[in-house]
Amino acid sequence: MGASVAAQAVAGGAEVWWLPSGRSGATRRRAAETGLRSAADLGELAWRCEVVLSVCPPAAALDVAEEVARAGFRGVYVDANAVGPERMARIAEVLAAGGATVVDGGITGPPPREAGTSRLYLSGDAQAVARVAALFAGTALAPFALDGPIGRASALKLSFASYNKIAYALAAQACALADGHGVLDELIDLAAGALPHTPLAAPERLAGAGAKAWRWEPEMREIARACAQVGLPTGFAEAAAETFGRWETHKDDAAVTGARLIADLRRTGPPEGPRPA
Repeated sequence: MGASVAAQAVAGGAEVWWLPSGRSGATRRRAAETGLRSAADLGELAWRCEVVLSVCPPAAALDVAEEVARAGFRGVYVDANAVGPERMARIAEVLAAGGATVVDGGITGPPPREAGTSRLYLSGDAQAVARVAALFAGTALAPFALDGPIGRASALKLSFASYNKIAYALAAQACALADGHGVLDELIDLAAGALPHTPLAAPERLAGAGAKAWRWEPEMREIARACAQVGLPTGFAEAAAETFGRWETHKDDAAVTGARLIADLRRTGPPEGPRPA
């Protein structure tokens, strides 16, 4: 996602910098193909950039914000991670203490590559929001400014994810239940007629969720906390987090199948490693 967002900023005419230190060869290739410029360290990045966008797993969002604050950044910091309003407020507090202006961001949709698929919701200081929105105007990552304070974009992002991503966990649970009782084929046939555009009707669609489950699990924890803040039950999100946790060994595994993921849900022991090809 981060590489695709950077590519859209480049497409919008921005000069985009990144930190190659400690990154993989594949990440370096993506950066080169995108036209990103390399900074020697975070201090140089903080000095050169007027806007910093944080796109990382939600569990790391606060740590990244603290590192950027320690580097002395005083520009516009966009946290575009799947964090709840409470954590977003803490991130804003950390950056504002050092003189930065924080914008709350929420990305919906797949990594942006074509128009009409992905959105960047923004809330917070109106002037800073307009500045960030201008970076992506006319690109495949469509910016949407929300009236109101920091926390609104994050709340919208998590609200959408609570339906969109938990639906994958529900489909996987239903398939695993049917599989355990010997009626999986019949369930798929039933869903194909009643719910044809869902992963319940085509379990192979679960495969993409398996490869991303290592990121989705902490996102579900954020959703649970956000639900608790407004007096909602947290069980849906917590159960989805447990489901995605059983798939964590399939991180970025493009070869994992829906059948393997369904089988993983029926385990009672610790997760298995990837099976040999």
